[in-house]
Amino acid sequence: MSRRAADSGGQPVAPTTRTSVTFDWRHPATWPEGSSALWRTSLRFRTLLITLACTALAIAIACVWMALAIQNDLFQSRLEQVQGDSSRAAVAAQRTLDSAEPQGDRVRLQNLMAAVSIEIARQSATDRIALFRVDTEPSSIAPPNIGAGGLTEDLISDGLRERVQTQPSTQWWQSIALTDAGGAEIPGIVVGQQLAVPDVGAYELYLAYDLEAASQTLGFVQVTLWIVGVALLVLIGAISWFVLRSVATPISEAADTSAQLASGHLEVRLPVRGEDELATLGRSFNAMADSIQTQIKELAELSLVQQRFVSDVSHELRTPLTTIRLAADMINDQRESFDPATARAAELLYAQVERFEILLTDLLEISRYDAGSVLLELEPTSLAHLAEDVIESMDQLAQQHGSDVRLVAPGGYSPVDMDARRVRRIVRNLLGNAIEHGEGRPIVVTVDSNASAVAIGVRDYGLGMRPGDAERVFDRFWRADPSRKRSIGGSGLGLSIALGDARLHGGSLAVWSEAGRGSNFVLTLPRQPGVPIDASPLRLEADNDDHAPLEDLGVLQPEPDGAGDDGGIPRGRGSSS
Repeated sequence: MSRRAADSGGQPVAPTTRTSVTFDWRHPATWPEGSSALWRTSLRFRTLLITLACTALAIAIACVWMALAIQNDLFQSRLEQVQGDSSRAAVAAQRTLDSAEPQGDRVRLQNLMAAVSIEIARQSATDRIALFRVDTEPSSIAPPNIGAGGLTEDLISDGLRERVQTQPSTQWWQSIALTDAGGAEIPGIVVGQQLAVPDVGAYELYLAYDLEAASQTLGFVQVTLWIVGVALLVLIGAISWFVLRSVATPISEAADTSAQLASGHLEVRLPVRGEDELATLGRSFNAMADSIQTQIKELAELSLVQQRFVSDVSHELRTPLTTIRLAADMINDQRESFDPATARAAELLYAQVERFEILLTDLLEISRYDAGSVLLELEPTSLAHLAEDVIESMDQLAQQHGSDVRLVAPGGYSPVDMDARRVRRIVRNLLGNAIEHGEGRPIVVTVDSNASAVAIGVRDYGLGMRPGDAERVFDRFWRADPSRKRSIGGSGLGLSIALGDARLHGGSLAVWSEAGRGSNFVLTLPRQPGVPIDASPLRLEADNDDHAPLEDLGVLQPEPDGAGDDGGIPRGRGSSS
């Protein structure tokens, strides 16, 4: 069973679904979240909303200020008008009183007061008139108080009466609430001053004027102001929308074009219109895109040439390398008949030819990765059994370095579709690195599984690496310590190829390392090809107390009946490898 696999770029992540709320006028429930989404994602909406908010605030302040100013101006104009009207009426009334000679006759005084009332009503613009005698002492000839048009003594405050009584030469006024013919309250002004009546003394004269006309005028002006303000707000919003659209549309086009360029469509360009700043930006952007496209094409062609060169050279070296390998094998087989120096040279020749063959094989594999022509041969394989086979095959090498390899396998026995040859190569590479850098200390190989993945971890307790070195450990030909010689050979491409093999399976290969505490490599593969991995069954980071006695660890084997994997229950314990 084979399939073509592409580089997944790391461990696959389960796809997440993001629910986006669309703003819909017909559904008020979408307004809060829809508006919030528009605020975050739309520069045009955000700018328009800020413009409208600032404009509305400015218009509201201007309308309130103008309404107050007009209200004050109308009131002052009406006040001056009623004060002049009241003053003219009072002068005319006083002139009539001064020209009269009642001679202390009660009837004449009453007729005089009636004539004065008529004169005041004729000279003034109101029929609300009141006359009250200042002196409270009883008098047989004094005319009674007069109240016309609904102006009674109760409507006039004591403070105003006191001012009129004590300051006869001054005109006083006060705002009051009057009632119209229907009984509704209307704003008004009452003006008070004194009149001197012959033979009787002073009388208080009050004239009340309604402000209903001024109030109606003010209401009309305020409504007009607010209507104009709302219309102005709508007009400014429309203008802002069109201006923002003319500015934001090129920005949106630039964003879309950039996204297409980033996705690999190098031929897309911005449309350029006119000669303004946005047109200049468009031309500069297109020039940059042309330059990037040219450079990427050059780099792609160069990479293709390099890949072809590596592939061709590797293939061309196959034939002479095979001949050299056969000759080296023959010489190495006869080394016992050579003198010691020649025998040592034969051994070195054999080892270096073998290393050269490994390097050539890795170069061919890397060239296949670069060309995207790698095929996976999937077959059901037990990762725990595969790890056991690899440990057994490398037992002699581990003994040579004084390392004790322990297998801990609580899971991973059920067969999983994988390319056994490539996974075996990964495990051999990880275990070989652990043996080489483990400083003769125990090495723990852990296999486990869960519902979505199987994983194998190789943990050594050697020198470890610094954080910066751990990030580069999968780079091609990279070595943490260039001065350190490889004791078991290798081409410097093993971890890079291992990472590529893991990604081909849709899995991941991760590393944790700390100087003085060793390293831990974890390979995670999906149970089903193409199905995302929820989480790795093995933890990558080591615990602080992971220096517990390693002698307690052993090999976990499946039960004799070969029961299937149950996701992490130990099947038994045997001796260490």
